[in-house]
Amino acid sequence: MAQVSTVPKPVRAASEWSLRLLLIGAALFALAKIVAHLSEVFIPLFVALLLAALLWPVTRAMARHVPRGAAAGVTVLGTLAVIAGAFTIIGTQFSSSYQQLTDQVTEGLSQVRQWILSTFNLTDDQFASYFDQLKKQIQSGGSITNTAAQAGTTATHVLAGLFISLFALYFFLYEGERIWAWVVCLFPRNARDRLASSGEIAWGQLSAFTKATVIVAATDALGISIGAAVLRVPLVLAIGLLVFIGAFVPVIGAALSGTVAVLLALVARGPGWALVMLAVVILVQQIESHVLQPFLLGRAVRVHPLSVILAIAIGVITAGIVGALVAVPFAAVANAVGHHLLDRPGEPTPDPEDGGALAPDPVPPPSDQDTDGERATVHAEAVAHDLS
Repeated sequence: MAQVSTVPKPVRAASEWSLRLLLIGAALFALAKIVAHLSEVFIPLFVALLLAALLWPVTRAMARHVPRGAAAGVTVLGTLAVIAGAFTIIGTQFSSSYQQLTDQVTEGLSQVRQWILSTFNLTDDQFASYFDQLKKQIQSGGSITNTAAQAGTTATHVLAGLFISLFALYFFLYEGERIWAWVVCLFPRNARDRLASSGEIAWGQLSAFTKATVIVAATDALGISIGAAVLRVPLVLAIGLLVFIGAFVPVIGAALSGTVAVLLALVARGPGWALVMLAVVILVQQIESHVLQPFLLGRAVRVHPLSVILAIAIGVITAGIVGALVAVPFAAVANAVGHHLLDRPGEPTPDPEDGGALAPDPVPPPSDQDTDGERATVHAEAVAHDLS
């Protein structure tokens, strides 16, 4: 006679799920430790993947007239030329206006000092005492030698990551399909169809994210740069470039980079103009949050704003500034691929822009997905055979 378990069914089910979740958590923790240990390789690869998603239409258009390898090479070199040209223009602007900027900063600091003295009823001796204390606290954070050594190490890592990103970017543009096909063939045959179709969905999410983010970043940079130019804030081009780069971190990136324009307005033009510059930054952020984000990023990646904030926070804690840059596209890809793998055929998916309401577009039936996956699997097997 079979022995009847005395453990209640809900408790048994909870324990089984707990064990599964612990195993999944341990696997994810081990994967995170590996990625963190090899972050100097994985982060440049992810940056190269984002750039490839952005630049792939350019390479595809040129590949209609020249060989694919030449098109990829021209795209990479052209990207380098644009970046180098932007920094050259900024350096030229800084060097040509250095003396004027020094005079403006000196006058602005004097105005700030007078404003602090009059606002907080401080004497010159009290202000000098507080300033000396602040200077000592900054100097106590580490010796100049250690700071220089850390800066040298960081510069070396950045240079190595730059070469890895450029090298990977070229091959992603040149033969990205062959690389992905080889990766698909590393998995069991019964998993290749779903893996291949998941890769197509992930690539679509990355492409949509990069295109929408470039439009948002360009709008933010243009708006804040025009405001800085009208207010005669120095280094307008540098401000625009910084805002453009910062806008790739949704929600908070452009706001943080816009504070640089406010600080420059403070030291160069005084507190009153700094408040006006702050109003310009806030206006641009409101346009981004209420117009650009819902119509571009919201529809492109379909990730809830709370998920965006949490992803950015986790990215900053895990990998600093670079983690913040890659957090949102990673979350968008994980969300889309997760729905693709876990949703039942024909079941509508929640739309975060409609407060969780069901999106009108249903998930494609399995026959279409299987057809795409089978095509990708056949292509992957043929590529793997050629490579072998």
